[in-house]
Amino acid sequence: MMNMRKTRLAADIGGTFTDVVLESGSRSFSTKVLTTSQAPELGVMEGLEEVLEQSGTEADEVALFIHGTTLGTNALIERKGAKIAFLTTEGFRDILEMGHEKRFEQYDIYMDKPTPLVPRPLRFPVTERMSAKGETLLALDESGLLKTIAQLKHVEIEAVAVGLLHAYAHPAHEQRIREILATELPEVTICLSSEVCPEMREYERFSTTCANAYIRPLMSGYLQRLQVLAQERGMSCPLLLMMSGGGLTTLENATTFPIRLVESGPAGGAILAGKVALECGVTDALSFDMGGTTAKICLIENGVPERSRHFEVARMYRNLKGSGLPVRIPVIEMVEIGAGGGSIAQVDEMGRIQVGPESAGSEPGPACYGRGGLHATVTDANLALGKLDPERFAGGKIALDSSKSEVVLAQEIGGKLGLERHWPATGVVEIVEENMVNAARVHAIERGKVIGRHTMIAFGGGAPLHAGRLAQKLGISKVVIPFGAGVGSAIGFLRAPISYEVVRSLMIEFREFDAFQVNQLLEVMSAEARGVVTQGVTGSKDFLEKRVVELRYLGQGHELRIPLPERLLELKDAEALRGQFEEQYETIYGLRIPDMEVQSVSWSVTVTTKPDAPEKATDGVPNTSAIPLHHRKVYDSFSGEQVECPVYWRFDLNPGTRFSGPAVIAEEETTTIVPGHFSASINSLGHIVMETLPLEHENG
Repeated sequence: MMNMRKTRLAADIGGTFTDVVLESGSRSFSTKVLTTSQAPELGVMEGLEEVLEQSGTEADEVALFIHGTTLGTNALIERKGAKIAFLTTEGFRDILEMGHEKRFEQYDIYMDKPTPLVPRPLRFPVTERMSAKGETLLALDESGLLKTIAQLKHVEIEAVAVGLLHAYAHPAHEQRIREILATELPEVTICLSSEVCPEMREYERFSTTCANAYIRPLMSGYLQRLQVLAQERGMSCPLLLMMSGGGLTTLENATTFPIRLVESGPAGGAILAGKVALECGVTDALSFDMGGTTAKICLIENGVPERSRHFEVARMYRNLKGSGLPVRIPVIEMVEIGAGGGSIAQVDEMGRIQVGPESAGSEPGPACYGRGGLHATVTDANLALGKLDPERFAGGKIALDSSKSEVVLAQEIGGKLGLERHWPATGVVEIVEENMVNAARVHAIERGKVIGRHTMIAFGGGAPLHAGRLAQKLGISKVVIPFGAGVGSAIGFLRAPISYEVVRSLMIEFREFDAFQVNQLLEVMSAEARGVVTQGVTGSKDFLEKRVVELRYLGQGHELRIPLPERLLELKDAEALRGQFEEQYETIYGLRIPDMEVQSVSWSVTVTTKPDAPEKATDGVPNTSAIPLHHRKVYDSFSGEQVECPVYWRFDLNPGTRFSGPAVIAEEETTTIVPGHFSASINSLGHIVMETLPLEHENG
């Protein structure tokens, strides 16, 4: 029987920890368990059992189960996906290797380009040719295709990606190839570029389709196993998946297009940060999410994370653009670096401390976990500096061994650099924080933003430990640590709308604007998007629909996104859209080209459930009577020394409570460090608000 309180469950699988959150009415329960990397569904079920027990909830009372995972991303990075083949129009098999024919590092003669997911012997030409107007220039050679299929059988292919020239607009040949493949290879996964990425630009379309085929057997198998385990446990509710663009989709859609899930965990965190920004009245926010393996940074304006349709997976060269595998999917724009609690610290050949991107993960984990880890990590350094309580880490599930941290820090860092006392650990923490600061600065500068004008919203198991120091380095004066920050991405899943975006390429020159043709296309796209969204909705829901066109000057290679009116288009709209495009073009590039024709490239329709209005936070009644649990020595970045700090239990702090740093605020899933130059207060929604103190206060 369904619980009328609308009990909902969310699970986020990270590289080190799996976070599970259960909400029932106004009550919330959460847990962290170590990620079971060989069988991720087992970690999810372990966390699920814990929150069901905590809350006294029966499995059949859960009305909705929302899930996000980095499994697909990890498979692409580690190259642990399926054995796939690629079928493409004859003469184009090397596009995956040629790419844009550009060097992302102009002057490095040893530069390595990303290796294609499909090696050349498994890329097969298909005799066929369709023109951009849909004319059959060369019929599909089905007898030749059957000979290719015989080769596929011989090499035991698990999945096939099909990408033909101009199939984004005219998919008939791709569809016929699928019919033949399905008959001859019924057990093989088949992905068509006309369905995965129906847009022009064959390199991105082919790359996205191959990536989808590469992870689909793994992801679909995993998601189906998770659904079976949940059903066997008594959960008959829908299972929805978080997508990279910040919306939820159905299990069926997720298993068909798993490439849309590659950044699902970080997207949940950005959604949470956007909601918190609206609650706290913050216009410009910097989302900072740090877990056990990576740190993610995202800019948010008026509660809306920055979004994009261009994304690179597994950048292999100093995080440079162009050094990864391009995919065209709706994605929240963020920078992700290998800086987490499990990031390994070492001294390089030049005698510098280097932290990450390699991570100890959950197996074996940092040395202090006592699970066989032999390398110094950021968690070891934080423990040595007194920032972590060894008895309460991860809710007390993992007892940290301080002696093991001290040994590896002395061996890996201190002994090689002649550092003693707390300085090896301090060096590790300072370097990882500087790495994150540099990434945030570059991300903001590339978008023309002044980062010091933002409010930082920090969450994840590691971010509250470092947020104050990052704010100090970035010139940020205000930091918000949301309630439930340690499992922030999973909470973000519960705040996300059910959403789906459909994109189609249709090139129209505006002097020949055909409103009827465009309206027909948009209505078909709207129906497709609504069909996906309604599958995940129970009961009546209000939907929001956003329509966008990508425009460019004729002959140029880059487009600008222009919103469309919420009605059927008319002929006169062409001039209005041109005006919006030229205004945006002038803002970005400093000029207009009035005699140049404007051309559409792609059209998109996004349908989403209407979000609830955010609750507004207040400061609460002023209260300075907070009583610490105890005191312990903690390294304070403001004074540069280890000092005696009060340790507060977060759930003992009532709204309105205010005190000055240095201080520690402990809770089950994370720890917040309040540096010496910050004050901390609790607002009416339970969020911690840290603000820089005036100089006279600091000197006093």
